[in-house]
Amino acid sequence: MHPADQHDRIRVIGARENNLKDVSLDLPKRRLTVFTGVSGSGKSSLVFGTIATESQRMINETYSAFLQGFMPALGRPDVDRLEGLTTAIIVDQERLGANSRSTVGTVTDANAMLRILFSRLGHPHVGGSQAFSFNVASVSGAGAVTIATGEKKGTKERRDFEIIGGMCPECEGMGEVSDLDLTQLFDDEKSLAEGAFSIPGYNPGGWNEKMIVESGFFDPDKRIRDYSEQERHDLLHKEPTKVKFNGMNITYEGLVPKIQKSFLQKDRESMQKHIRAFVDRAVAFQQCPACDGTRLSDLARSSKIDGRSIADLCAMQVSDLAEWVRELDEPSAAGLLAPLQELLDSFVGIGLGYLALDRASGTLSGGEAQRTKMVRHLGSALTDVTYVFDEPTTGLHPHDIDKMNALLEELRDKGNTVLVVEHKPETIAIADHVVDIGPGPGSAGGTVTFEGTVEALRASDTATGRHLDTRVQLKREVRPWSSAIEIRGAATNNLQQVDVDVPLGVLTAVTGVAGSGKSSLINSSLAHHDDVVFVDQGAIKGSRRSNPSTYTGLLDHIRKAFAKANDVKPALFSPNSEGACPNCKGAGVIYSDYAIARGVSTTCTVCDGRRFLAEVLDFTFSGRSIDEVLSLSVDDALEFYSSADSKIPAAARILTHLRDVGLGYLTIGQPLTTLSGGERQRLKLATHMGDKGGVFVLDEPTTGLHLADVRGLLELLDRLVDSGKTVIVIEHHQAVMAHADWVIDMGPGAGHDGGRVIFTGSPAELVADARTLTSQHLAKYVGQ
Repeated sequence: MHPADQHDRIRVIGARENNLKDVSLDLPKRRLTVFTGVSGSGKSSLVFGTIATESQRMINETYSAFLQGFMPALGRPDVDRLEGLTTAIIVDQERLGANSRSTVGTVTDANAMLRILFSRLGHPHVGGSQAFSFNVASVSGAGAVTIATGEKKGTKERRDFEIIGGMCPECEGMGEVSDLDLTQLFDDEKSLAEGAFSIPGYNPGGWNEKMIVESGFFDPDKRIRDYSEQERHDLLHKEPTKVKFNGMNITYEGLVPKIQKSFLQKDRESMQKHIRAFVDRAVAFQQCPACDGTRLSDLARSSKIDGRSIADLCAMQVSDLAEWVRELDEPSAAGLLAPLQELLDSFVGIGLGYLALDRASGTLSGGEAQRTKMVRHLGSALTDVTYVFDEPTTGLHPHDIDKMNALLEELRDKGNTVLVVEHKPETIAIADHVVDIGPGPGSAGGTVTFEGTVEALRASDTATGRHLDTRVQLKREVRPWSSAIEIRGAATNNLQQVDVDVPLGVLTAVTGVAGSGKSSLINSSLAHHDDVVFVDQGAIKGSRRSNPSTYTGLLDHIRKAFAKANDVKPALFSPNSEGACPNCKGAGVIYSDYAIARGVSTTCTVCDGRRFLAEVLDFTFSGRSIDEVLSLSVDDALEFYSSADSKIPAAARILTHLRDVGLGYLTIGQPLTTLSGGERQRLKLATHMGDKGGVFVLDEPTTGLHLADVRGLLELLDRLVDSGKTVIVIEHHQAVMAHADWVIDMGPGAGHDGGRVIFTGSPAELVADARTLTSQHLAKYVGQ
């Protein structure tokens, strides 16, 4: 490459990551490039797995060897050469950490700016910015302090100190307190000797139980209900006390603080299923009465600006907070108010104005999380950076896509390279350059089928080009319905006492702008119905060794077939059981977790990534070893298990469901952690395909679907309804709206401007209505 060209091009030469087939291409810098192609074609392997990964790896190598020792050693992607790379910033849809101390305000700079503002302008003055942080406790005491300057350099003195933090001392900054149901901890009709405890890990004869029995504080044969007041206190609340146990000095502590430390300070999602069930059963969480759920101390809330505390501001809808800041006349803080105003306006501009800064970050959807990350970068002074986006229109109503497009163009116009993986034609239309990967998914993809302008794409004979202007027609003959799930007085989140009937036996689309109340209406109102199946895009619980074959139960049928054919135990053919490689424990890779950075994985050198003991790989079924079977795609596995000499009807049935939901290209042994949100949702749906009757709730099932695949999704939804199921789809894609039997439109706006049902009826009636944003965009889509 000519040296001058490096300033204008990112050059990829010989990329072979995952299914990429020796891909080489040039990408224009400081332009907006959109990558298109069917699901599984290799878009993410090229953009994220190759370009972004190599950029981050090369940046890490610029640090000193000492610093690199604390950072994950990123593996070099499988590519011959990359030239002209700049710093890559990935703005993906990974959920923001579900850390209970993390809020929308803390993951952006908004809270930090407000804390500084209150430390300067708040009346009465209560301290520095940490005095308004719910993550900093107030501490006073004395301690040794090293003197670092002057004649006494390096000597220590004892000094009094005081830290004034904003943490509510009652709930320790969590905003809620827990109340234990003692009946779920033990049976007070029994004695300790009779095994009174019903707490996970407190089994008769186990360590935890023996520690209590042999602590010396209790008569093991006395019923708990007959305990004295002191004995009951010792059992439940005794402070940490040293006792002799089996000749050792150990610390005994009451059940309540011990359970709080063991179970309640852990992230719920990381708990094992039986422990999560125990916590759900035994613990009731309620808003902290001391701070009213604000997480902040009385002192922090006593300081006000213009009559409002920092807690009041964090509870406001961001669009309202932006107006409050705009009207604040404080010339002395102009240098701080201007960037705060800009940040809050970015929230509104990106379609997140309905959020509040005190919203827990773990409750945001993937699309909301991505847009929140985007807010961080909009005010950045960096230029000539490569921004990498993964379907930024996810979760956006057609009305809001224009705003997202404007922000992508703004990043480009600041002199940055913007790479976007996207399926929506509205965003493909604004590209300076398009790269289409395909032609099919999995092994049928991995090649560049088109490079050029949007107009040239339209004229090309690629799947994307052919479907760019495809429109689903309005459904004229809708299915009739006579019975419904009646929702009355729904008031969750922003819902304003909503009454609505959700039809049974038909396909219903629930529509409205992001934040209008769609999910609140459906998820909260139907959560307690026994026959409702929620098929969302959330992470699938399970280890990194879980894959489509284990999740769907497919592997059980495969293991039995292998065991029978070779006259050995089925457990040998599970990478999570006896047949697993002892070095990687059946994962095929060795994971290195870093406390301060993202963990990395390297292929196991003992099994070469094949997951099993060498002797297990000698066993075959119809000529294939177990690792060869797990390397098959769903389509290939279906063909294999449907053929005469290797027929397993139960396996073929599961594989058919996987194919029907559009996952034919997935490898059946692929780790679940590598699936996108849309792929996870379709995998969950496949496991319920055989269910009889029931109500299915799908949250944006078009996520990750190519234009050519949307038609297949609509056919699948039709098949579900025709088999006797009720299907409710929360969706922004106009194709799904047009194809529904019934539409429930929420709005008219987001947050406190939404929360009402503004239309119910057929798609044709919605288009004829023309009063709502949804009706206007649907009319435009169908050409009316």
